[in-house]
Amino acid sequence: MCCTECEKSKHRSEEEKKYLKVRLKTIEGQIRGISKMVEEDKYCNDILTQLLAVNKSIKSLSSDILKSHLSSCVVDDIKADKLEVIDEFMELIERIN
Repeated sequence: MCCTECEKSKHRSEEEKKYLKVRLKTIEGQIRGISKMVEEDKYCNDILTQLLAVNKSIKSLSSDILKSHLSSCVVDDIKADKLEVIDEFMELIERIN
């Protein structure tokens, strides 16, 4: 069952969208580079080093989005007396860890 009221969204400024898209394109490029390394039979250690870099990039981006979510969406919901957002946020934190 799906309803339009249940689906949440977040308005992002054009600046924020641009920032996120650049970060995602960078990660996408890193992944393509790793795929090419596999295709070219590159040394395992080199591939693993690149995978660690991608992991760090994803964690950093996740952290940025989490901070934005907390300072905007969560705060706005609390101000609007939608306290269920606290449980939702705590569940999110549990999934992250």
